[in-house]
Amino acid sequence: MTSVKNFRVTQEATTDSMGRGVFEFTDAYSVFDWGKMPDEIPDKGASLCTMGAFNFELLEDAGVRTHYRGVVVDDEPCSLEEALAADQPPREMAIDLTQVPELPFEDGTYDYDAYHAEAGENYLVPLEIVFRNRVPVGSSLRTRGDPTAYGLDFEEWPEQAVDLPEPIVEFSTKYEEQDRYLSDEEADAIAGTAGLDALESIARDVNRLVTGQAERAGLTHEDGKIECLYYDGEVRVADVVGTFDENRFSLDGQQVSKERLRQYHKHTQPEWVEAVSVAKRRADEEGVDNWKSLCERAPEPLDDEVIQAGRDLYCAGTNTFVGREIFDAPELDDALARFATL
Repeated sequence: MTSVKNFRVTQEATTDSMGRGVFEFTDAYSVFDWGKMPDEIPDKGASLCTMGAFNFELLEDAGVRTHYRGVVVDDEPCSLEEALAADQPPREMAIDLTQVPELPFEDGTYDYDAYHAEAGENYLVPLEIVFRNRVPVGSSLRTRGDPTAYGLDFEEWPEQAVDLPEPIVEFSTKYEEQDRYLSDEEADAIAGTAGLDALESIARDVNRLVTGQAERAGLTHEDGKIECLYYDGEVRVADVVGTFDENRFSLDGQQVSKERLRQYHKHTQPEWVEAVSVAKRRADEEGVDNWKSLCERAPEPLDDEVIQAGRDLYCAGTNTFVGREIFDAPELDDALARFATL
């Protein structure tokens, strides 16, 4: 289903009933929409599964509906606490399953009417709902508007991260080959029966709860995204929530997220990063769905010390966020200091 998660169906969804499925979290990672990169990061899958399950249970306790059914141990769903009590950081997550029709692409455009005609009233909303509390270095918001457009008193974006006066919510495409941010009118048309007000409301609830947990852990929650499904007249949170792949966190101004790997590639493989940008622009101009077919470079593998630093960052960050020593990892301060020397 994705470049970093495998997906298996145990019971198919229908137009009027939810199915059942399982996410299998791998140690793969992806940056710049490339898909699976040449290396894997040990324990990354277990880290993200643990953190995602922790956040889903946090949401459920607060009354926010989700598709989460528990983590999987010995082929059976159970709570995260039960899995950890058995000394088994989970790698699989049981979920309720909705319908995900094909999104046709013809003559340079995507046919969302066809998607919804097949989906009916039980479907994964083909949007990503993005919430932002802060604008860190590397945020796409810096390229799409001036600071004054977001209530900030700067004529230009400063080099350091800046806090927003109020969280903002944006919508971007989910299944297009290149993600693009949308106007409310465009997003509303793509969302189908699920209304933008309901999607924004649930995104703000998720943001508030994840931000609160981050604060308790001594972290700053900068931004993140969710996906949602629509079933039985209700919007529910889907995919995975509040991990270091979906969200950006920081500690004393230092990134604790996949953003560290993105920035590392920018500094060490700038030719590949530029080739990706060029290929995406060409795909837009030429109406090509698969931009990677136009990319003239591929990413290089990482050095072993970078892979180990990435592993320690994910594991130490998860330990910090959930407030217990699940993984054998250094303190987060030390993991960040090691990454900064690379």
